[in-house]
Amino acid sequence: MPVVNNITKSFIENTPHPEGGQITYWDGKQSGFGVIFGQRAKTFIAQKDIHGRTVRYTIGRYGHFTPDEARYIAKEKLYMMALGVNPNIKDKEERARHITLAMVLMSYCDTRKNLNERTRRDYRYYIKKYLPDWLDLLMSEIDKNMILARHSEIGENNGKRVANGTMRVLRALFNHAHVQFDICPANPVSYLSRVKAWYPEKRRRSYVKPHQLKAWWEGVHSLGSDTQRDFLLLLLLTGLRRTEAASLRWDQIDFNDRTLTIHKTKNGDPLILPLSTFLFNMLERRRKRYGNYAFVFPGPGKHGFLAEPKKSVYKVIAHSGVKFTCHDLRRTFITIAESLDISAFALKRLINHRMTDITGSYIIMDAERLRGPVDRIAEYILEQVE
Repeated sequence: MPVVNNITKSFIENTPHPEGGQITYWDGKQSGFGVIFGQRAKTFIAQKDIHGRTVRYTIGRYGHFTPDEARYIAKEKLYMMALGVNPNIKDKEERARHITLAMVLMSYCDTRKNLNERTRRDYRYYIKKYLPDWLDLLMSEIDKNMILARHSEIGENNGKRVANGTMRVLRALFNHAHVQFDICPANPVSYLSRVKAWYPEKRRRSYVKPHQLKAWWEGVHSLGSDTQRDFLLLLLLTGLRRTEAASLRWDQIDFNDRTLTIHKTKNGDPLILPLSTFLFNMLERRRKRYGNYAFVFPGPGKHGFLAEPKKSVYKVIAHSGVKFTCHDLRRTFITIAESLDISAFALKRLINHRMTDITGSYIIMDAERLRGPVDRIAEYILEQVE
């Protein structure tokens, strides 16, 4: 590798980038001090053998550091290496002495571009609600025994699902800390798996059964609020998630194409659904009455749309005798679709699940291809409630 008499500002600026690969120039005055010329950047380094192994320390790019500043840092790091101390490990230990759980939570929520706002709120809620006394702790201070004890404590006081959910969030934050800050290579939350301490969770399988649909439908139509009524009907006839439906805006509905579009979904993929005749007519009526609002289901809350339908759900349960949640309506939609022998590919697109097999990844399922399945599901539901 080439050695130059003195790595100076003039040398760096007058020496061109290589057309391909990298070239390392070593300083003739300070052994172990060099600068790597890549195709875009010029980066200062310090390098020396420690116990027979070459250790390289990256100082930083030219522009962030001057040659004199980089040389000063290199001298310090090379001295550490001469004493047998790896400065990379030393830096990692130093970072670990400053990174707290609160800092990692903030970093996770700020840097993960694929997170929707609700997920960010949920992560903050779990940590601040159930681990508030850990927020100022260093990540390196949170060990497996603390995690095991707190998991049990939350399970006893707040429920098993909450305990598992809190620790899943913490596990994600430890993974993020390792990637983002190069600390905590071993995730202490994994100890729960090793000692089989996770609480078993049964997947909810409840839904509105076909023979219950008529009573449920009548219960929904007994509501005094047409917004609450139409909201629950939309959930049943589309399989949308509660927040996706509640925050639906008029500009997401194309009355010419008879479709609605959900841009922000759980998996990040936009969803375009055709509207059945029943839903199209229902939305037309709502547009005449509520078209001057931004949201299809306007509400008094701070967001401007329907916030929490629990009271209406309880009223429908009391009137119909059919117990259900908003997510049960999504399961009902999926169950009905499957019972009508709608293809697995169409079913996945209807509920916006990604294709996981190679064949599915080649199939393009547009809204018009889904119109037939949507109409069949709506027809089935309307037949049951007549």
